Amino acid sequence: MAARVGMGFDVHAFSDDAARRLVLGGVELAGARGLAGHSDADVVAHAAADALLGAVGLGDLGDHFPDTEPVWADADSMQLLARVVEQVRAGGWRPANVDCTVVLEAPRLGPHRAAMQERLTAVVGAPVSVKATTAERLGFIGRGEGVACWAVALVEA
Repeated sequence: MAARVGMGFDVHAFSDDAARRLVLGGVELAGARGLAGHSDADVVAHAAADALLGAVGLGDLGDHFPDTEPVWADADSMQLLARVVEQVRAGGWRPANVDCTVVLEAPRLGPHRAAMQERLTAVVGAPVSVKATTAERLGFIGRGEGVACWAVALVEA
């Protein structure tokens, strides 16, 4: 059995648009300030997709869904992730697992983690774990200006 590993990263600033929703791991966090971005700015779905793409050598999310294309404006990132999974499988690979670490000061992700993992696992077709940590009030994340996510994916042939 062949196996490959990929790493993904995404970061978005918080939006000044009061109507912008915060979506992380396919779950809307009601009442929280949303992230700025061309799509729905779901950093967790984006990092997971980049990790899967990297594992199979298919470039990155921007190669497949460029922010210069109006068709991807306000796109549901879980649908983008589903398309990435289709490409991974079309190449003869299958996701084995994805591990995500979200870095943000607020809101707290604990109450939403199980729902995020469930949504992501359903789309990826393999276990997806989500962990959260803070930046200990350091840098732009620590000042509450944005959210980042790192992800690692294992795929098998």
